[in-house]
Amino acid sequence: MPRLVRLDATGPIEIPPQPESVWVCGCGLSRNLPLCDGSHKKCEKMEPDSAKVYVYDHDRKRVVEERDA
Repeated sequence: MPRLVRLDATGPIEIPPQPESVWVCGCGLSRNLPLCDGSHKKCEKMEPDSAKVYVYDHDRKRVVEERDA
């Protein structure tokens, strides 16, 4: 079942208590969920507090629609 999930983060979340940091996806665009794969770079220019919800295609590669929040 498809879902539209609203995520406000535009970057990863660091989980530091390991020998090396682990980065968890905070934007929802990673193809390697729950881990970050750098896909958040596509949304860095978007305003996290804007009144828009960005709808991505099935592959989470491009915005196909912008909706009011």
